[in-house]
Amino acid sequence: MKYFDSEVSPFVGFPDDYTKGFEELHTLLPEGRRILYAIPDPIAAPKGWEIKAQISGTQFLYPQNTEPQQPAFVPAPLNTSHVDEMIALTALTKPGPFDQRTIEFGHYHGIFADGKLVAMTGQRLHPEPFTEISAVCTHPDYLGRSYAAALLQHQLQIILSQGKQPFLHVRGDNERAIALYERLGFKQNRPMHFYFMKRK
Repeated sequence: MKYFDSEVSPFVGFPDDYTKGFEELHTLLPEGRRILYAIPDPIAAPKGWEIKAQISGTQFLYPQNTEPQQPAFVPAPLNTSHVDEMIALTALTKPGPFDQRTIEFGHYHGIFADGKLVAMTGQRLHPEPFTEISAVCTHPDYLGRSYAAALLQHQLQIILSQGKQPFLHVRGDNERAIALYERLGFKQNRPMHFYFMKRK
């Protein structure tokens, strides 16, 4: 069983076919603690936990031995001095949970325009031999400028240079993002269900 500090990420995970994960988490985490659990198949609310929201989506893989295009823009590396702007951007665009220490997952890069952060992405989970691209987001006023494509291509270069296979997740109703991922060469791998839960 694994879970992060709440300021890093709400994600939790258990080994395959492990049936006591939610029970153990209930004893370890305080009342009111929120978690996020992702799984390919739908589940019912575990004992002791309240499902606050459920999102259906798709997992995409970037095929092995595929060379990404060069990005049209060179993203700037982001650090802790940018966290407030990163949180504001993710609160506006809602690519997934993002908090004060989420940047610790690493390799966050962004694009600045008019003196502010307007697009970014980074990495999140690292289950061997994969690396997840996460927090892909662009300010609504700056859509249509190929910022997301450049950020994704930059992340693909980083991950592939490390000998890992990139993957990412997307909401099932996010047609704009799905079209972009497929245009860049990502392939649908399997459905994913994301459960936001609160400990009773």
